[in-house]
Amino acid sequence: MVEEGRVVWERSVDTVRVAEEPSSLVETVEEAGDVDLIAGPSGYGAPLIYNQEIADPEVFAREILLLTRREDLEEGVRRGEVGIAVYKAIVDVVKELHARRLPVVYIPSVVLLPTVPSSRKFNKLDMGTADKMAIAALAVHEQCERLGLELSDARLIVVEMGFGYNAAVAVNSGRIVDGLGGTLTHMGFLTIGAVDAEVAVAGRSWTRSDVFYGGAATICESLDLDFVVEEGLRGVEPYASVLEALVDSVSKAARALTSTVKEPREVVLSGRLAKNEGLLKLVSSELSDVAPVVKLRGLPGSKLAKEAAQGYALIAEGLSGGFFKPLVDHLRIAEARGTVMSWLHHPRLAEAKERLLRVYRASIKEEAIKRVL
Repeated sequence: MVEEGRVVWERSVDTVRVAEEPSSLVETVEEAGDVDLIAGPSGYGAPLIYNQEIADPEVFAREILLLTRREDLEEGVRRGEVGIAVYKAIVDVVKELHARRLPVVYIPSVVLLPTVPSSRKFNKLDMGTADKMAIAALAVHEQCERLGLELSDARLIVVEMGFGYNAAVAVNSGRIVDGLGGTLTHMGFLTIGAVDAEVAVAGRSWTRSDVFYGGAATICESLDLDFVVEEGLRGVEPYASVLEALVDSVSKAARALTSTVKEPREVVLSGRLAKNEGLLKLVSSELSDVAPVVKLRGLPGSKLAKEAAQGYALIAEGLSGGFFKPLVDHLRIAEARGTVMSWLHHPRLAEAKERLLRVYRASIKEEAIKRVL
């Protein structure tokens, strides 16, 4: 919970427990007592959608927030895949939040923001999930506080190194103007990242679960990040080459966005991978010629909450008219419109775009549809 720019209440619920018992997360949220607004887990994002505007929470969560069909979810769960287990937990949490009629809002991802020009959105979907957008909002606030800047003077590149994906978001004049999501950057710890179209053709048929393979964990046959980094630093193969690839992935993403933000004041690092000191040191050294590299510290008062959770809380508090209202207004989050597929232009994707529109109309009440599409 955030008040007057500080975290005044926080709890942490283990992901495994949430996956096994989604109600545990909702019950923990309810422990905070009466709150004005809760930003719910938003996946690939949507224009602001409030709990009471949702007609079918399961379809809304699965097919709008997670872009996942029922059969893909069931197959991934059957195979015991980590990423899909998280997806299922999100669906169950959204259903529980809806059933309890809590004051929840779901927030946009980068591609939906009006501050990102359409010219940068063509044939892109994941320019940064809702989590990455929220982290960027937190980073804008933090840079302004740390350097004594007005919102319009914030200029930075945010690099989020998550357990699954890497992503980078560009901020100019205090607004999000570009981004490279986890499937547009190079290899991440779990994910294959951006895929050569020829490789996609060679694979013939792909499913939702396939995005969670092909990264460092697949190559090293290990989900232990610290072990992979430690072996890489010792020069043991394939760990050493994988570590080099991870650093290279982050570097290329950040450097690509300098075409949008010519002279960033800082490169801001966050995410689970940034907590590994060995990897953090390598990435910081690699990007030191771009701009001063700093690690995202988070809001004062926080000891448990991850950066994304703090960003979500910041946005919800701002949407409620609180301390962060000027920041949320400046970011123009409430003006997000469309679907994450609105800017795709390929004959093979026409049916997918139309299906997503049908899902919007089926799972969200008509008055909200008129506002967001």
